[in-house]
Amino acid sequence: MKVLVACEFSGIVRDAFKAKGHDAWSCDLLPTEREGNHIQGDVLEILDDGWDLMIAHPPCTHLAVSGARWFADKREEQAEALNFVYSLLNNHISKIALENPIGIISTQIRKPDQIIQPWQFGHGETKATCLWLKNLPLLKPTNIVEGRIARVHKEPPSPDRWKNRSRTFQGIANAMADQWG
Repeated sequence: MKVLVACEFSGIVRDAFKAKGHDAWSCDLLPTEREGNHIQGDVLEILDDGWDLMIAHPPCTHLAVSGARWFADKREEQAEALNFVYSLLNNHISKIALENPIGIISTQIRKPDQIIQPWQFGHGETKATCLWLKNLPLLKPTNIVEGRIARVHKEPPSPDRWKNRSRTFQGIANAMADQWG
């Protein structure tokens, strides 16, 4: 299967699909952190390249409820971010999963099909992650573990804070590759 992982610089989800034998590619405006199939550029320009599955991680900066206190000052940025999400969700790729934290996609576009947590996939942490799905089943938990640490939420300020908070947990990436690949 030809898999596009949109808005992924880490290569985590891409590599999980590649390990299962898929022709998996990541695409982001940033270079990849891991060697592998990566297109550095605008994902909207490659949506017509024959993908069977797209897993999209659009930037949550102007979408997540964690930034609600700034919403009034960034209406234009929010509108652009929502248009981007809409373009990803409503293209012709037959199978799509879009992930994002709890935020305005739920009220402005549609409610998520599922909300997952890292602790359902082998990581003892909390980070509610919404999934909007097209022609894909709900993701089944693979390894429910104890521990409910909000490490991602408590990430200390640093230049890489946003990157550290945005990386997909390996257990979730593996579940996506196992169940959707």
